[in-house]
Amino acid sequence: MIVTVTLNAALDVTYLVPRVELHTSHRVSSVSQVGGGKGLNVASVLVQQGRPVVATGLLGGTTGDLVRADLDARGLVHRFSPMAGETRRSVAVVSEADGDATVFNEPGPTVTEAEWRGFLADLRALLAEVRPEVVVASGSLPPGIPTDAYAAVVRLAREAGARTIVDTSADALLSALPAAPDLVKPNRDELVEVTGEPDPVAGARMLLERGAREVVVSAGAEGLLDVTADGDVWRAHLDCALTGNPTGAGDAAVAALAASLADGRSTRDALADAVAWSAAAVLHPLAGHVRPDDVDGLRTRLRVEQQTTTETTTSTAAPHQEDHRAHPAP
Repeated sequence: MIVTVTLNAALDVTYLVPRVELHTSHRVSSVSQVGGGKGLNVASVLVQQGRPVVATGLLGGTTGDLVRADLDARGLVHRFSPMAGETRRSVAVVSEADGDATVFNEPGPTVTEAEWRGFLADLRALLAEVRPEVVVASGSLPPGIPTDAYAAVVRLAREAGARTIVDTSADALLSALPAAPDLVKPNRDELVEVTGEPDPVAGARMLLERGAREVVVSAGAEGLLDVTADGDVWRAHLDCALTGNPTGAGDAAVAALAASLADGRSTRDALADAVAWSAAAVLHPLAGHVRPDDVDGLRTRLRVEQQTTTETTTSTAAPHQEDHRAHPAP
């Protein structure tokens, strides 16, 4: 079982248009509305890959009701805590010509201290009930929630015997590190923002020094970089770039990492799945969606490379046997 935490959930509205151009009107080909936010995208991908998951977080207002209705329609189990503010919307305009997306993210409503305390109590009860192997905390923090919110989530998860993944940015990321999350997944820009270090390996090691147990950095078409606490550096990427909608690709990668963490899979296999799931998300017009057939086809186009302090090895992501594990136990 995996639990995803989305404190700043959204109703994702996607407009599909023939081509996106500035300073003009657009005729919309189709409109979709689905429950979103990074943690919900992670949960959606996990469900599509046959993994049991419960989504939690905060929802409020009419928009929150629309998110719940969408999750019910998709069969995605959820246990959200209430808030008085209106859940935000996120609008993506996707070009049919090239698949590129332009996204507008609202900031989210202000959460009161009582609502935050209520969520923590609800989360503790949920974790005691479902006993998950992994808890994923993803996305931005809405106004009013303390900066160290994800540190509190990590500590509650550890009390329940679960491992943790944190995917956020800026102060929310830095404030989570003292709680020692098992894995953090910034993208390259987010890593530079919090460390000031342009070299991603050096930046990842700075996060390890501050408490993270493993760091996976996403770099778009260049794939994923994994820096482990034992000093190894792993890289995984496709043999060529894809075109499509990158919105939610990082969330699909987190979903794969969570599944691998729950299963205790090797670093090589975890990264291979993360790149394949992420790339499959690019091929789908909606965030939080992957097609299993796309995942299977993309696995044949992967490269996974390991670099240590003494040697560098390169291989395809074919099945193999090895003792090195991606995610040490807490």
